[in-house]
Amino acid sequence: MNVQNTTELSKATKVSSEWWRGGVIYQIYPRSFQDSNGDGIGDLKGITQRLDYIASLGVDAIWISPFFKSPMKDFGYDVSDYRDVDPMFGTLADFQELLDKAHAKGLKVMIDLVLSHTSDQHPWFSESRASRDNPKSDWFVWADPKPDGTPPNNWLSIFGGSAWQWDSRRLQYYLHNFLSSQPDLNFHCREVQDALLDMARFWLELGVDGFRLDTINFYFHDRELRDNPALSIEQRNASIAPAVNPYNHQNHLYSKSQPENIAFLERLRALTNEYEGRACLGEIGDAQRGLEIMGEYTTGDKRMHMCYAFEFLEKRVLTASYAKQVFDQLSAKARDAWPCWAFSNHDVARHASRWDLSEAAARQYAVLMMCLRGSACLYQGEELGLHEADVPFEKLQDPYGIEFWPEYKGRDGCRTPMVWVSQDEQSGFSAGEPWLPVSAAQAEQAVDRLEPDPQSMLNHYRRAIALRHAHPALATGEQAQMEQTGTVLTFLRENETEQVFCAFNLGSEAAEISLPQGHWRAVGQDLGAVEGEGQITLDAAQFCLMVRGKG
Repeated sequence: MNVQNTTELSKATKVSSEWWRGGVIYQIYPRSFQDSNGDGIGDLKGITQRLDYIASLGVDAIWISPFFKSPMKDFGYDVSDYRDVDPMFGTLADFQELLDKAHAKGLKVMIDLVLSHTSDQHPWFSESRASRDNPKSDWFVWADPKPDGTPPNNWLSIFGGSAWQWDSRRLQYYLHNFLSSQPDLNFHCREVQDALLDMARFWLELGVDGFRLDTINFYFHDRELRDNPALSIEQRNASIAPAVNPYNHQNHLYSKSQPENIAFLERLRALTNEYEGRACLGEIGDAQRGLEIMGEYTTGDKRMHMCYAFEFLEKRVLTASYAKQVFDQLSAKARDAWPCWAFSNHDVARHASRWDLSEAAARQYAVLMMCLRGSACLYQGEELGLHEADVPFEKLQDPYGIEFWPEYKGRDGCRTPMVWVSQDEQSGFSAGEPWLPVSAAQAEQAVDRLEPDPQSMLNHYRRAIALRHAHPALATGEQAQMEQTGTVLTFLRENETEQVFCAFNLGSEAAEISLPQGHWRAVGQDLGAVEGEGQITLDAAQFCLMVRGKG
């Protein structure tokens, strides 16, 4: 093999191993994607049955929310066995089949690892709570009460109330940042880290292509258990919790986002580096320091490959001014960070409803997502333009929504079953009664209705993803000259071979902009992009994309 061929092979290997950089990831909430056996709950075989559809979108990878054994108090985010599949989702053999068939179609598979806490039914916790001197006694976060019997400090749970639960066996409190049935692991214990890394190796050996890491900044707590300081009323506006939750009243300086986390993330990255082409995507839940933490966790090549924060998952609409503010902060606090952007997921109201988008605006935001620097996560049904489903109180499953109803209705509205066939009783999701009701309004936008229409939202998303893949500058290039002029956001994406000029009118009124001078070629016309030269007018929800070569 000559030097040129060796260089080309080296480049190809690097491109393959860095599939995640600028990749498009499709999130699957398995309970609600496709039921294969009629029990009303989606499963792994159901996902396998729909791989042709997923591949047809043009995405690079799928991220599957937890399918491990679990009592399902938080629908899989409370794990009782990290190394096995819950029977409601199938078997390890079913997962291996899914993995093999996804790989055959060119799809990477990421699984959702919940490392910060387990279920209270996990054998580790059963042993830990049995006494204060057993081999796993310090695997979870235990603390004595104050002299008056109250919890050790003022830390709060995201699901409401104190983050401490009294245990009558040990006569101590244990920490739970989420439900009381989700005790927090003690990452200050090296044996805990080793056990979790060994579990991650188990899945890497099976062939998974990476991990989405739930609540990645919650792993460590302050050893001294210091009280969190209060936030002012003004500061409470920015939060990862709904407004009715007292969790918003604190600056969570000590209950999460501790500096010791960096060393563990480096251990996790070193493990994944032993396997070619694997990637880690971290979820950062921090309203005050999300972008800063993103920078800390993704800088260099020894930590996480990418992270996402909640800036574009908030209720606050993604306007031109807000987008520029976010990217300015990212540049100032985390210039080398590799972000992963999402507008919707299983924890927040669907963005079409959250931002009250017209269809034209929803189409524009799909293109914007594919043009921003970073990787992209799409949530199942987003490509259909689905709005939030209305789930009545008597049908609610989410403990978060039940706790704060009616001011906050929880997360069930974004978790209702995927709609495949509009005229089927359960929209093609299941032959049985679904665990959450199928939305009649969403059924109007079922896959079978949108598939044959070239101008449907579904086919628009396919074209938007194809645009990203057609222009490497959009996938992996740098981002420069981001400007906000009124309601219009403009920026350049560029790599060593091309530049892409992007202009998006994110407002409700027409706006005039000046296009850059030079020899540019308009692209994206099949997505609705406006063409022109010099001064052009962009109506509400219109955009312009132009490309030119470099060199």
